[in-house]
Amino acid sequence: MRALTIGIVLGSDSDLPAMKGAFDTLAELGVPYKARILSAHRTPDEAASFAADARESGFGAIIAAAGKAAHLAGALAARTTIPVIGVPMRSGELDGLDALLSTVQMPGGIPVATVAIGGAVNAALLAAQILAVTDESLAAKLDAMRERNRKAVLEKDARLNG
Repeated sequence: MRALTIGIVLGSDSDLPAMKGAFDTLAELGVPYKARILSAHRTPDEAASFAADARESGFGAIIAAAGKAAHLAGALAARTTIPVIGVPMRSGELDGLDALLSTVQMPGGIPVATVAIGGAVNAALLAAQILAVTDESLAAKLDAMRERNRKAVLEKDARLNG
């Protein structure tokens, strides 16, 4: 069985800096990913085609980052049954709250997992955890990452209370 890839779809190139944490996290875990810039509103046919072909293209999950109206994750989820994780982006007058509500309020039957506004790292970790259900090596990498994080917090605690 070939390794599954994570699809990362950004609604705009302006989302690239905010999504760097997802790219870096997946790279650290050795999880292959492919990033695209596709819009639910400006390139709806291409976005729909990407989602419809996702399983056959070897994707195990899709991360979708979008701001403002933030219909991207839902538009992709409507065309595939692989997990879609929405990352609401900060933008506009509402600083991402509009994107959060647009992403999280999906109708019954079309689920989208949603992380915090700008939660690129958690989106990558959730996507990796989905793949790790059937990938023991990746599960071990995630366990090791959690242990490193635990130790880092305890070291900070020790310095504080030194």
